[in-house]
Amino acid sequence: MKKTIFLFAFMMIVLSCSTSSTKDTPQNTNSGEVENTSSEWSIPVAEVLDGGPGRDGIPALENPVMVTADNSSILGDNDLVIGYKNGDDIRAYQHIVLDWHEIVNDDIGDVSLAITYCPLTGTGIGWNRFVDGKRTTFGVSGLLYQTNLIPFDRATKSNWSQILNESVNGSLNGSKAEVITLVETDWKTWKTMFPDTKLISLDTGFSRTYGVYPYVDYKTNNNFFLFPTPKDSRLPLKNRVHAIVDDGDAKVYQFSDFDSSGIIKDTFNGKNYLVVGNSNFIASFELDASQNNMDFTFVYDETSPGVFEDNLGTQYNLFGEAISGSGQLKTSTSFMGYWFSIPAFYETEVYGK
Repeated sequence: MKKTIFLFAFMMIVLSCSTSSTKDTPQNTNSGEVENTSSEWSIPVAEVLDGGPGRDGIPALENPVMVTADNSSILGDNDLVIGYKNGDDIRAYQHIVLDWHEIVNDDIGDVSLAITYCPLTGTGIGWNRFVDGKRTTFGVSGLLYQTNLIPFDRATKSNWSQILNESVNGSLNGSKAEVITLVETDWKTWKTMFPDTKLISLDTGFSRTYGVYPYVDYKTNNNFFLFPTPKDSRLPLKNRVHAIVDDGDAKVYQFSDFDSSGIIKDTFNGKNYLVVGNSNFIASFELDASQNNMDFTFVYDETSPGVFEDNLGTQYNLFGEAISGSGQLKTSTSFMGYWFSIPAFYETEVYGK
């Protein structure tokens, strides 16, 4: 345990080695809580904690250099990436970089995207960077709520809850982020589906030990938490799950739900969903009435981007785009994350329980 505490303390020093400022953020108290020194919060300010590095102490990336898949020798087949596709521009944002930067502001064609990733909750969520009609970038505030990342937008310095997808403090308090669909899977699966993918160059301009996980055994140790947060014992706390969210509710799906079939048709909060997956990925789509009457078959065979097919013969990729025939399924508002983080924010159902 002493070794773990020492390694964490060292990690916090390394993460905060960039110049940072906390001038406009709540200040640290002796209890580890923060005081509301600026404006009203829509979440309990007593539960907003100072993570240590301070604002911009963990430096977000902006339009990082991207390289081809041939330049990925440091990545193992099982390393996780967060994927985005805009037409023929396909990008992977690897966890080994996100662990150290948490936010990537990227412009992909006509899309201004913020990849927000919290290593402590395992949640990777994409946001449109046009907020209140203006383009902005997001940075790491250094604050946490329920162990989860609180980004801030540079235009207004408003603070946002990543998992809630909304501003919780500042002039934009209550504003919702427009969620952009991302897919989290392992590198082997992603590069097989999308061989023309690009990924972040490790030449980021920052000196970091990419490929060395900075949080010791945090992601595999169900008893290791760095900050207080509610614990729901229905599933192992660090299980990676797929969460569909709708207002204040969520429903989660486990990889084991797809052991016998890669397709689940389900209803949640009065809406119909198609959830597809295997041991390496899960994706979900909201179905309209006509689509809900269709039959879908899981066809993924690790040789093409096709993942599932409808009874009319239209085959779809992991983003619900038709790759034979025509059409586009509506992606759900969803993300991957550690189980404990979902019921900390939402009234949560577990599929099959």
